[in-house]
Amino acid sequence: MLDFDKLLSDTLQTSITNPREIFDLLPSKNEKYDGLLRHAQIEVLDKWFSDHYDEKNTIIKMNTGSGKTVIGLLILQSYLNDGKGPAVYVVPDNYLIDQIIREATDLGIKVTKNPKDIDFETGEAILIINIHKILNGRSTFGVNEIKKNIGCLIVDDAHACMKIAKSQFAISIPRSNPLYGELFETFKDSIKHQSESKLLELKDGDRGVQQLIPFWEWQNKASDVRRLLHEQRDNNDDNNSSLFYNWALLKDNLNLADCIFSSDEIVINLDFIPVEVIPSFNDCPRRVFMSATIEDDTVLVSHFNIDSTEITESITPEKANDIGERLIVIPQEINPKITDEELKNYFKQLSQHKNVVILVPSEYRSKYWEDVATVIVKSQNELNQTTNRLKSSHLGLVVLINRYDGIDLPRNACQVLVLDGLPDVRSEFEKFEEVALRDINESLIDKIQRIEQGMGRGVRSKEDYCVVFLMGNSLVKTLYAPDAKNAFTEATKKQLDLSRNINKQIANGTLEEIDATIKYCLNRDANWIKLHNASILKVKYDSTVSFNNNILLQKRAFDLAKSRNYETAVNTLQPLINSSTNKYKGYLKYKLAKYNNFYNNVTAQELVISAKNLNNHIPYPISGITYTKLQFNNVSQVDKIVRFNTTKYIDTNEYILGFKAIVDKLHFNDFSANNFEQAIKDLGEHLGFISQRPENDFNKGPDNLWATGENSAIVIECKNEAVTECISKKYCNQLNGSLIWFETHYPLISKVTPIMIHPYNKFEYAASPHPSVRIINKEKLEELRTNLGAFLTQVASCNYDMGTVAVLLKRFNLEHDLFLNQYTVKFN
Repeated sequence: MLDFDKLLSDTLQTSITNPREIFDLLPSKNEKYDGLLRHAQIEVLDKWFSDHYDEKNTIIKMNTGSGKTVIGLLILQSYLNDGKGPAVYVVPDNYLIDQIIREATDLGIKVTKNPKDIDFETGEAILIINIHKILNGRSTFGVNEIKKNIGCLIVDDAHACMKIAKSQFAISIPRSNPLYGELFETFKDSIKHQSESKLLELKDGDRGVQQLIPFWEWQNKASDVRRLLHEQRDNNDDNNSSLFYNWALLKDNLNLADCIFSSDEIVINLDFIPVEVIPSFNDCPRRVFMSATIEDDTVLVSHFNIDSTEITESITPEKANDIGERLIVIPQEINPKITDEELKNYFKQLSQHKNVVILVPSEYRSKYWEDVATVIVKSQNELNQTTNRLKSSHLGLVVLINRYDGIDLPRNACQVLVLDGLPDVRSEFEKFEEVALRDINESLIDKIQRIEQGMGRGVRSKEDYCVVFLMGNSLVKTLYAPDAKNAFTEATKKQLDLSRNINKQIANGTLEEIDATIKYCLNRDANWIKLHNASILKVKYDSTVSFNNNILLQKRAFDLAKSRNYETAVNTLQPLINSSTNKYKGYLKYKLAKYNNFYNNVTAQELVISAKNLNNHIPYPISGITYTKLQFNNVSQVDKIVRFNTTKYIDTNEYILGFKAIVDKLHFNDFSANNFEQAIKDLGEHLGFISQRPENDFNKGPDNLWATGENSAIVIECKNEAVTECISKKYCNQLNGSLIWFETHYPLISKVTPIMIHPYNKFEYAASPHPSVRIINKEKLEELRTNLGAFLTQVASCNYDMGTVAVLLKRFNLEHDLFLNQYTVKFN
């Protein structure tokens, strides 16, 4: 008896390469396809097959839920049928592996998870793996050699894969690893030169502290570091796994690496990943990168070695209106008086009948939802179980921590999605760059992409619908940035425009009015559906590729430095520096100095001095930086407030969002010391004081300094991450030392008060605080936050009327003497 399925399968594998025809003839497709591909899938497959089949690198952009997985599998099957295997389908994590395998099974396409499977090696099955499996220092595909050939590959969710790839080309050494102590001793003097306080804090394991090792110290001690790491390269203990797996990826470029010490770990990192050390991946003759959220294609060049001159366009469907239906609600934009507590109670009510998913940036923030959450997901196993329960039943209110990508919550699994706060940065280097590149466009684009990825969790196909709430002043403030809107994909821009038009109609509305509005979406109102579809009807993809020339030049310079062509690297980077300004210019000058240091130490240090003057977040040069004193003056506090607000903000709405974003950071434990200290500096400016961070900017003095009048000042030490119930002798000595520093630099200023911001106001027995020391403890910080919220709202309401602002400063106790009396306490 003839086995027609086998005969048909053999025919498909030997003669048919058109992916549409492959789909039509697959013998055992699931009935869910109704025997047809979607129109958008047909458009993409036709463009790829006719115009891009033989290209080394191809970019495909499609909205989430528009069927990219089917396209990727059919493309790889097409190559296999043409004898161009083996074929590999790469995804960010194991969760998506199972999803791809289910789709392949429904199609009837043969796949495997095992790289040693003979069907994969002979081109009869597609290998489905995560990005970790192929890009690591012990890759079964070979490091600096090809152990397994790859004829064609798909990288799905390329943006998420890129972030993981970058983490693979880094080494993390946790504090529990003995190497941490050995490397700490190696760089102890260097850390001390940068900050004696940080040296002590790192030594004691204080939370949230980090220090970038200056490049000249790293280069001088690179041989010592290499020896220490080399000795432990084969140690596969839990606390050494990063070195075990990633050493081979960095070892040949260790001199170009950067190193950050934090209280938890040491991280060694490269600016750009030398992916060529995995030649199977880098030299694969047919690579297809697919993504729904990459509006800027630069990351593919900087991390996956695509030649930007070889790609002129990406493959997209003609229209981008195949996105799921979203009503985006920004409560603080509708009514700034709506509080987080009111929103929390409202979402709890919604969750009685709908699945409500809250995305939070940190475990600390997840605690805010503990009293209303059905479940807070903290592990991968919990994530898998919870998402399955959401898909199959009504669960209630679910909190996910820092999971902005890689999760599918279709249909009733997520009818209401809440992004609570700005997505958090992950690595130590991202934390450093967030501060060093504050308000720089490159930093903004990354934040917007994370927000859009998060917003996409609740709509996974055109048939899906979801209400998306964006809450948190930092997140909303980011949306107001001048270039923020352009960083979203075209379809999301239209949805934001529609939602903002709706928001205007209910401006200053109550939660009841907001609830009535979202019911149009949740209850499937015909007029809402028609309006939404009309708003995105004519949205088209932009198929032109977009590369950030700033990043391309930095990548080119890095590649030249890898080849030890340091002078040409400097010449490549110099024009970019000449055209840049302020913080970004200082940041780039520091990188220029790094390459310069390989052949001219003197010039390198001159560049670091210049860079430090432009960007005070980069390391101090060998010779240090001269302190720039504050200019105390008799300009009134009210005048300074009005002048500052009208210069910094476009209107009072932006002022409210900006000031509230600062107040949001005034929490114990919630934010890193760096972010907290910056918030204190920003607060001083918003209160009409002259504000400075001497320790950060000049390596000497207090964390913060406020000039509060012509003859008055407040010296501040911030210990927002402290957890002990006593203020240590070390902290006490820091504050006493900062007071002495102030009296040395400002001998004519007689009215000075030292303040410690610490959860408790009791010093340990061995401490000897100066008699004038005051404490902002938990209770007083919370009181200050509450009153600042009322103050800023009323300042905005009076439109900066000077007489009213003067009254408000007294009413809320925000003048120098009133501030000390109201918001600080004596120490015990």
